[in-house]
Amino acid sequence: MRNLPSVKTSIPLRIALLLGFLYMFLFSVGLLGSSLKLFGGGFAETLLSTTANPIVGLFIGILVTSVVQSSSMTTSLVVGMVGGGMMSVGNAIPIIMGANIGTTITNLMVSLVHINRSAEFRRAFASSVVHDIFNLLAVILFLPIQIKTNFLGRFSDYLAHTFSDYGGMKLFNPLGAITKPVIAAVLNMLDNNAIIGTVIAIVLLFVSLNFMVRVLKSMLMSRLTGFFQRYIFKTNFRSFLLGLGITVLVQSSSITTSIVIPLAGSGVLTLFQVFPYTLGANLGTTATAILASLATGNIAAVTIAFAHMLFNLSGIFVFWPLRRIPMSLARKMADLAVKSKVVPIAFVGVIFFIVPVILIYLWR
Repeated sequence: MRNLPSVKTSIPLRIALLLGFLYMFLFSVGLLGSSLKLFGGGFAETLLSTTANPIVGLFIGILVTSVVQSSSMTTSLVVGMVGGGMMSVGNAIPIIMGANIGTTITNLMVSLVHINRSAEFRRAFASSVVHDIFNLLAVILFLPIQIKTNFLGRFSDYLAHTFSDYGGMKLFNPLGAITKPVIAAVLNMLDNNAIIGTVIAIVLLFVSLNFMVRVLKSMLMSRLTGFFQRYIFKTNFRSFLLGLGITVLVQSSSITTSIVIPLAGSGVLTLFQVFPYTLGANLGTTATAILASLATGNIAAVTIAFAHMLFNLSGIFVFWPLRRIPMSLARKMADLAVKSKVVPIAFVGVIFFIVPVILIYLWR
């Protein structure tokens, strides 16, 4: 019988492998976003400027963000248009709401890595789709109120004028520092071919996640579970702060939420622990935009950034106490997805592409 490597030598090796595959995952997400932006830049600008209807604006936000894989890009374009007088703050806010939904598509793609292992897939899909459900419920609740009262516009305008003289700062993005040069080099080698870049990114995404799950399983999962539950995700508030802090640091809620999906699928984390972490990530993604907008001194830019923050805060205040609702819906969606593998594919297609395209076409 072949001798197995000792625990002392294998654990450092496994940690090194895990870090290597984590870097590959982060690189693949960045490459996917950069490749899709090569498709979507002109498309996004054209589409964003086509409507004053708030419902259509919502679905434009979903579609544009799903295509370019970056709510930050959507928000930046909207801020630029508002600042340039091409769009009012009131028309921009539904687009920001839609961007909140569109950015969650990455989570669902990550969960599909587990699709051939039913128990893992149920946990992973529930932990990913709960982000979508939270954002959808927040939009369903607050968009009609926003249309009727413009409460987000009013409060964000007040905050914008209050903080407009404080200036801002630029956050250092450590992940960008280690991945962006490599991404730029790879795209340059590909002559900025968006199709090839997208294909390579998707392949690397699935390969890296598949091996991350395998390595995690081999690293004495019961000990890892105890460590995460005892120290990292011990309380809901600690989970929330972790999601908030990581997202402010890496400046991407997609990355923050996606990295815990393999942990949820492997049983290290529960849906109960992932949900507040997701809410923290949702709020954290607004920090960069607020700081950057303050630096511009443009009141319209600051207003949109604060509107994004207030929308996320409003959703948290309502659905954290009522967390059983989105969590229960997520579990039911996961049960359906396990029974029929068509469900998760259809969910992504319908919510992020088919419905937005149809409604934008009909209501423009």
